Amino acid sequence: MRAVDDVSLDLDAGQALGVVGESGSGKSVMARAIMGLMPPRSGRSGEVTFQGRDLLALNKKEKLEVWGKQIAMVFQDPGRSLNPVVKVERQLTEGMRRHLGVGKSEAHDRALRLLEEVGVPDPEKRLSNYPHEMSGGMRQRVMIAIALACEPDLLIADEPTTALDVTIQRQILDLLRRVQRDRNMAMMLISHDLAVVAGRTDRVAVMYAGKLAEVGSTREVFDAPMHRYTHALLGATPTIDHERHAPLRLIEGSLPDPTSPPDGCRFAPRCAHADDGCGVAPPTLESAGIDHQVACLRPVAVPAGAVPGGESHGW
Repeated sequence: MRAVDDVSLDLDAGQALGVVGESGSGKSVMARAIMGLMPPRSGRSGEVTFQGRDLLALNKKEKLEVWGKQIAMVFQDPGRSLNPVVKVERQLTEGMRRHLGVGKSEAHDRALRLLEEVGVPDPEKRLSNYPHEMSGGMRQRVMIAIALACEPDLLIADEPTTALDVTIQRQILDLLRRVQRDRNMAMMLISHDLAVVAGRTDRVAVMYAGKLAEVGSTREVFDAPMHRYTHALLGATPTIDHERHAPLRLIEGSLPDPTSPPDGCRFAPRCAHADDGCGVAPPTLESAGIDHQVACLRPVAVPAGAVPGGESHGW
């Protein structure tokens, strides 16, 4: 099976890219492939070019020099990602001491500043805590601090607000965006929720069943979605003016079996607008604007006035 199939993305320095799609669309597998964290037996082809180097061609020693120092990742479950029997200070400082060559005292001071930067109260006390002694929101902030410890050029945040309540979710997402802007760092923000990436990313890529459905500037894709899947996702997102007690709009059906995907468009079996042509060959990304590409044979007609720089719909 191909969990990620023919996906090509560009991410510039200082830019935030949102990657969205249902669970099972290949977002996390793509992120793990970029980080070189796939099992050795995984078949892969293509390349992941970072600052002129193909990450897939690096040996283990070379990867260790890239991880943390140049590319860092925030995983979706800090409870499983943090070592439960190691205090926060050691987990925060070990990367600094390896990559930056700083001493114990300087690493301690840097760790304090990092915890302050990510909004952890009483950072001196928290350094001596074990992960289980903190709340889920505090653990996620510690994970972000660890990822930022060596000042990477690229931060990959994979569902960074999973299992957090909505108030903490917003705090974490706003924190990531602020830090990304302050440091002029590239960031890939992965989520199954379109509302999460709205207002916090410059560009967005919509994935479905391992393939790219639509790519473009966040504002253009949200204001004028053209792929039927993107349009359906936005339609299924609850809004503040949604009629109380009215049923939510759903996308009928489910993702195709990844071991035997359809021959044509992978969304066609769930698409009310699909015709016989949609099942023949998979569509390819085609230009739909200055910074907008869509892979759909029956795209949504762009309403009049819905152009880049037009009125925002408030997502």
